[in-house]
Parts: sequence; structure tokens; C-alpha cells
Amino acid sequence: MLAQNVAFWLIAFVMITAAMNVVTSKNVVRAALSLVIVLAGVAAQYILLAAEFVAITQVIVYIGAIVVLFLFGIMLTRAPMGKMDDTDNEQRLVGALISVVLLGVMVYVLWKAFTHQQFQNMTVQTTSQVANSIFSSYLIPFEVVSVVLLAALIGAIVLARRD
Repeated sequence: MLAQNVAFWLIAFVMITAAMNVVTSKNVVRAALSLVIVLAGVAAQYILLAAEFVAITQVIVYIGAIVVLFLFGIMLTRAPMGKMDDTDNEQRLVGALISVVLLGVMVYVLWKAFTHQQFQNMTVQTTSQVANSIFSSYLIPFEVVSVVLLAALIGAIVLARRD
């Protein structure tokens, strides 16, 4: 149990560091690559929870598809690859204030939802049960997300071809 806790905190530290790099990086490509580290950390956390199917799905869908879509979008829209202009201090203050408010709301909601919750009776789904739920009851949301991602890719191509 100690090794699992150490692995959790080590992965969590790497994820938090990479997440901070995602939002503070002035280079868009480096921010996208830091996002890969965060998403790989999520997959590693799923493996610690013995949810291998969800971990592999995380790698295939998010790292393999979403981040590649982001990188194609960055390259096709000819986003500046160097450092971006600094934002003024007023925008940073508003962003920090909104971040603190959202953190407070998330902590409050999670605290209210799970204060008196007992987790002893949790059922673990097998891989076939997860796959059946994805491709039966969640098939329409799954397909809607794929159409939205296709529309985003087409939009990036249209923006890149405007010249």
C-alpha cells in the first residue's frame, strides 16, 4: 500500500507541474506537449486504480487523438510558435480571481457531495461491462463528440486555407 501511495503522489506531482506549464507556457506547442504529460499521468492513475481498459482508452483517445488534433490545429492555423505577447496585469488578476472562485466552488461541491458518503459497497466493472456501456447506452454522446472533433479539424483547415 505504501508503494501505491508513493506512486500516486509522484505521478500527481508530475501532473500538477505539467498542468502549470500548460497554462503558463508562452509557447503553444510546448503547452500542448505538457498536456500530453498531464493526460499520460491520468492514464497512470487509472492503472494504479486497476482500471486498465480506461487507461488504454485514455491513451488512445486523448493522447493519440485529441492532442494530435490540437497539434494539427496549431500547425494549420499558423499560430505563432515563439513567445506570445505578455498580457497586462489586469487580465492576470481577473484570471487569478476566477481560478480561486472556481477552486472554491469545486471544493464546496465535492465536500457537500462526499462528506457522508460510504465507499465500501462500490462495484468494480469489468472491461466488457465498460465496453458494453460505451457502445450501447453512451453510443450517441460518443458519436456526437467524434462529429464535433471532425468539425473542429475541418474548421482548422478552412482557417488555414484562407490566404
